[in-house]
Amino acid sequence: MVDSVDSAAVARVRAFNRAVTTRIGALQDHYLGSARPLGSSRVLWEIDGDGVEVRDIRERLELDSGYLSRLLRSLEREGLVTVDASPADSRVRSIRPTDAGRAERAELDRRSDELAASLLAPLGDGQRRRLVDAMDTVMRLLDAGLVEVEPADAASDDARRCLVAYYDELARRFPDGFDPGQSLHPDTHEFAEPTGRFVLARLHGRAIGCGAVLFEDGGRAYLKRMWVDESVRGMGVGRRILEALEQAAREHGATSAVLETNATLTEAIAMYRASGYAEVEPFNDEFYADLWFEKPLA
Repeated sequence: MVDSVDSAAVARVRAFNRAVTTRIGALQDHYLGSARPLGSSRVLWEIDGDGVEVRDIRERLELDSGYLSRLLRSLEREGLVTVDASPADSRVRSIRPTDAGRAERAELDRRSDELAASLLAPLGDGQRRRLVDAMDTVMRLLDAGLVEVEPADAASDDARRCLVAYYDELARRFPDGFDPGQSLHPDTHEFAEPTGRFVLARLHGRAIGCGAVLFEDGGRAYLKRMWVDESVRGMGVGRRILEALEQAAREHGATSAVLETNATLTEAIAMYRASGYAEVEPFNDEFYADLWFEKPLA
């Protein structure tokens, strides 16, 4: 992978990493003046309210199970958290903050605010805006690189949540609303091998997008139900989903991909055109379609 990336860009990223880790104190054994390193403090900060499941922390922070267990044992010894198995399922463990843990988390928040302010204080107003805007951009681009698009069961809870959010958005955006029953292929069981494939896009373990493809006769693949959560739009997630569906079509011998869309979905239309889709004559009677597209699959 390194060979495919410009070496000068790699060097600049490494320099950025060194600058950030030094400036925020990540190299210190006692992060923000506490009695623990950054890793333990970061885990403690994630445990708020009534607690959280261990697997959620592991997925959110992308930590190795063994390393996370060591961090949690350290926080338990300090009396800051408790870790208990769920009464309903002993395999599910939950972490809850103690009163001391809540107080320590509040102190971490205060010291983190002070550190952030110390980064901004020496700068002028324009420099501060540039730095904060650049940080926002870096965060979104780093998250974009962590998105995973994988085959999924269209009947799973995550898939159903994505589809419900998709239908709700269409109902808001379409002039006359949206009824899945009037749209083609409302039954998700079709989007399963060998007749099709359903994919989910995930970020930090959370489903943030979906898409489906049906493998038709004659070497044609029909794309459907593509949706991306509003919170991650502009990060290229839709393009990743589209590419995953096209690749699934190629694997099943398809020589072209087709889709239809509504004229109100201007962002999707722009993405399809940029991805090589050309407008064609209507090829089905989709009730909500205004435009039909096709793309040859090399």
